[in-house]
Amino acid sequence: MPQTLDATLPVPPLTAPSGAVPAPAPALDVRHVPYEKDLRRDHSAELVAARQRFVAERSGATLRHVNQFSFAPESTIGNIESLTGVAQVPIGIAGPLIVHGEHAEGEFLIPLATTEGSLVASYNRGIDVLNRSGGVTCTVSADRMQRAPVFIFDSARQARDFAAWVQSRIDDLRRVADATTHVGRLQRIESYLAHRFAFLRFDYSTGDAAGQNMVGKATMAACEWLAANRPEVRHFFLDSHFGSDKKVSYINSLRTRGKRVTAEVTIPREVLLERLHVTPEEVGYWANIGSVGSHIAGAMNNGLHAANAIAAIFIATGQDVANVVEASAATTYVEVTPSRDLYAAITIPSLIVATHGGGTHLATQRECLEIMSCYGTDRAQKLAEIIAGVVLAGELSLGSAIVTREWVTAHERFGRNR
Repeated sequence: MPQTLDATLPVPPLTAPSGAVPAPAPALDVRHVPYEKDLRRDHSAELVAARQRFVAERSGATLRHVNQFSFAPESTIGNIESLTGVAQVPIGIAGPLIVHGEHAEGEFLIPLATTEGSLVASYNRGIDVLNRSGGVTCTVSADRMQRAPVFIFDSARQARDFAAWVQSRIDDLRRVADATTHVGRLQRIESYLAHRFAFLRFDYSTGDAAGQNMVGKATMAACEWLAANRPEVRHFFLDSHFGSDKKVSYINSLRTRGKRVTAEVTIPREVLLERLHVTPEEVGYWANIGSVGSHIAGAMNNGLHAANAIAAIFIATGQDVANVVEASAATTYVEVTPSRDLYAAITIPSLIVATHGGGTHLATQRECLEIMSCYGTDRAQKLAEIIAGVVLAGELSLGSAIVTREWVTAHERFGRNR
């Protein structure tokens, strides 16, 4: 049954050992959200309920839903501070989707956490077309995570010489960085020079973890080693904004941050006509015009709504949702084949996903990963392939709806909670 920590009731005591006196309920400080420095104490049922009562008293709101959840509060240590409750987001299931990948092979059900009506229905429509075309083929072509520090010198010449020296000491830097982690491995260091600054982009493999914190720790150790061995370094910053963490950037689109994954399919002409009511020529014509519109707007995506599927799966599976920003910079391509069928593909250049660590171990998030057989080790690239296939399904469904002018009709049917 869901665990109810009711803000209107007295704070429940912790279960005490036999013969022990239960801990008293924390006194409320009306000036501050109740908090304990000890993490286990701060994530106890008492403190969660105290915060709920604080919110109710300060805001006047009655918490009847935020305060109900089925997992132990202590299980969220390391994932959230000042735990007060949960946001219950509806989950719909799309699929099964037939995926032909190097890591994902078979049929997969897709949990989508969203409040946008018509979204799940649209993805199911696109998935139906992919399945009737034999399934979607997915390929991961790169996998790396970055941290990009900057080093400051007295002159541009010193910065140039430093960057060249760094490449000559890559083995030493790999030894220093890799010693900080059991999983992460330094692959290469890219150098970019401007003024008297040397921007270094450290590329790592991170296994089944997203790896941002992992590579930050490893790169910090490497930076300290560099500063100790090059006295001309005046200063360095671990983050220079060059890594473009949780921001759209050209370098991440070109050089990859996370997984670079492509989903592609050839849809028989008759399937496209029967299921989506369009011809390959109509889709190709509209896609060309749409690419012009994207270019004029300065968009980093010439497609439609890659972020919709990515965000819904991220929320369901405990990913860092802010990474949707990088992943949304996708490119689409369509082509009418010599046999007058439709080839369609999408490449996501910076899909940051994890199947181990972070929020993936939390109760509902783990269950959603298990629905796709994607929880645990050796599963991250599998999850990336599945996500890419779902994204392509959504592009085909929405694109066809725009061409046939069914877009508004579909939202009227599914997306209005009247």
